[in-house]
Amino acid sequence: MGIGHSDTGGTAADILLGLLWRHSFTASYHIYNFSSRSVVFAYDGLLPNDTQYISWSPVGHKLAYVWNNNVYVKASPTAEAVQITQNGVENKIFNGIPDWVYEEEMFGTHSALWWSPNGKFLAYASFNDTEVPVIEYSFYSEDTLQYPKTIKIPYPKAGATNPTVKFFIVDTTSLSPPSPVEISPPPEIKERDHYLSVVTWVTDERICLQWLRRIQNFSVLTVCDFENAAWSCPKGKQFTEESTTGWIGRFQPSVPHFAPDNASYYKVFSNTAGYKHIHYINIPVTSGKWEVISIEAVTNKFLYYISNENHEMPGGRNLYKVLLESSPKITKCVSCNLDQERCQYYSVSFSKDTQYYQLNCLVKLFSLLDLWYQMILPPHFDSSKKYPLLLDVYAGPCSQKVDKVFRISWATYLASTEQIIVASFDGRGSGYQGDEIMHAINRRLGTYEVEDQIAAARKFSEMSFVDKGRIAIWGWSYGGYVTSMVLGSGSGVFKCGIAVAPVSRWQYYDSIYTERYMGLPTANDNLKNYNSSTVMARAEKFKEVEYLLIHGTADDNVHFQQAAQISKALVDAEVDFQAMWYTDKDHSISGRAHKHIYTHMSHFIKQCFSLP
Repeated sequence: MGIGHSDTGGTAADILLGLLWRHSFTASYHIYNFSSRSVVFAYDGLLPNDTQYISWSPVGHKLAYVWNNNVYVKASPTAEAVQITQNGVENKIFNGIPDWVYEEEMFGTHSALWWSPNGKFLAYASFNDTEVPVIEYSFYSEDTLQYPKTIKIPYPKAGATNPTVKFFIVDTTSLSPPSPVEISPPPEIKERDHYLSVVTWVTDERICLQWLRRIQNFSVLTVCDFENAAWSCPKGKQFTEESTTGWIGRFQPSVPHFAPDNASYYKVFSNTAGYKHIHYINIPVTSGKWEVISIEAVTNKFLYYISNENHEMPGGRNLYKVLLESSPKITKCVSCNLDQERCQYYSVSFSKDTQYYQLNCLVKLFSLLDLWYQMILPPHFDSSKKYPLLLDVYAGPCSQKVDKVFRISWATYLASTEQIIVASFDGRGSGYQGDEIMHAINRRLGTYEVEDQIAAARKFSEMSFVDKGRIAIWGWSYGGYVTSMVLGSGSGVFKCGIAVAPVSRWQYYDSIYTERYMGLPTANDNLKNYNSSTVMARAEKFKEVEYLLIHGTADDNVHFQQAAQISKALVDAEVDFQAMWYTDKDHSISGRAHKHIYTHMSHFIKQCFSLP
C-alpha cells in the first residue's frame, strides 16, 4: 500500500508488512523526497521498523504514527518524533489503534486517530483492555517447531467485561509538552457501559462524536467546538437516537453528512414506519416503503444518495439526487434509466469538490422473483428435468443475499459444470426492507431466520424441476450457524449440508456484535434465548443428515472452540459426520487452503447428490 501528500516532497510506503487481524498490520516504511530525489529508510531511525499505523496530516508535512501502542507526531518526516501518549501496553492499553473487538465490529479499520482538516488538531481514541478476558489458541507454524506458539487476544465475549474507551484531542502546534484534552461522553452515556461509534471532523475546530450504550438501542450524537482555547460539547447540540424495536442503525449509527453551513446535518435513520430514510437533523427528507442505503454527497443545491427505491426492489441500488431548495423536495433518479436491462445495482465515487462523479455498475445477472429469492440455473436449463438444489445461506441480521450484483463464484461453477441449481433467499432478519423484517429476530437469533430458510427450501422442493430428494444447504460464518441450525431441526427437507467456521453458541462470540442483537446472557435479561439457540442442543437430529464441519484452527473471529463444541456434541450423540480443519488458518481460510476447501466441498456435494 502507499500513502502520499501532494506538496510535501515525500510519500510513505511500506516495505515490510506483517498482517495481524482482518484490517491491522505492522509495517516498515521509507520516505521518498521528490525534490531531492532521495530516500530515507526506516532503519535510518526516522520511523520504527514495526509501525502499527501511520498517517500524513491533510495539510503540511506532519506525520502521526502508532508504535508500541503509543501515538507519536512528527512536524516533518525528518523531524524528531514527539511522544503523545506514554501508557501503551501490548494487549492492555491501545492508543490511536483499536483493540480486536473495535477493529472488527465498530470501526472496521486499524486506525483510531483522526486529523482535523487543517492538520492542527489530532484526535485519537484510547482503549483499556486490562480487565477484558483473553482468548488463547495454538498456532502450529512450521513443522520444525517443537512446541506450538500460543496466541493471546483480549476478546470480550457476550456478557464479559468490555474494553473502556476514552477520546482525546491534542494541538499539534503546541507539543512542548503535548497536552491532550479528554472529551467525555454525555452523562446518559457515561453512566453505564458504552462505545465510541463514529468520529467526524466537521471543520478545523468542530468535531462530531457518536456514543452508543452497550445495549445498542440508544445513541447520542454530540458536536464539540474549540472556543476560547478549550473544547466544549453543549447539550443543545446533542441529538439522541433510540430504537424501541431493535438496535440503532443497520450495524451501528450512520455517519452524519454536514450541510455547507457546518452546523446542520443530514443523517440516515429509521422513520416512524421503520424504514431507513434521510433526515435533516430530525426532519424527514425522503420517505416510502423502501430504504436509503447511504448519503453520498451534499452540496449547496443537491443531496446525492443511493437507495433501493426503484421498483421497491430491496436488492437494487440506484443513485438519486434531491434539490434541497425545493418544497416539497424534488427528487430525480440519476441512474435508473441509463440501461435498465444491463444494470440495476450501482455504486458511486465523487471527486473531492463533488463536481464530478463516477458511476460503477455491477451488472445484472438474474431476474428476482417474488418473495426475494434468486436461483442460478444450469446452462441449457430444461424445466422438464429434475435438478439437485443447493441453498446458499448467510441470513445474519441486516444481510442480503438476493441482489442485482454479477458474481463469478463457487455457485457459478456448481451450476455451470455440475448442473446444480444454487438458490438464495432473504427471510426475516435480512436488511434493506424496513425494520419490521430486520428486527424480527431481535433478541432471538437462531429462530425466524432459520425457520424461513427451511420454509424457502420446502417451497423450492415443490417446483417441478427440483429433485426434492437432493436438496442441500451450505454457509460460512453466520451462514454456517444457520446451516447447522437448519440441519439440526429435523425438518426432513435437506439431505446434507456444509458449515464453514460456524458460530455454535452465542456466549462464545464477541460482545459488540452479539449483544447488539441478543442483549446480555444474564437471567434478568436474555439468558433463556442464548441457551435455546445453540447448535449443540440439536445434535441428535444430525443423525438424519450428512454433515461436513469445517474450521480454521487460528480463527481469531469465530474461534475454533465453536466447531470443537459442535464436534464434541455430535460424538456424544453418536452422530456420524465429516470434519475438516485448516491448521493455522483464520476466518477467511485463504492461501493454499482456499483451493483445497472448495475442492473438498465440491466432492462432498457431488457425493451427496450422487453425481459422477
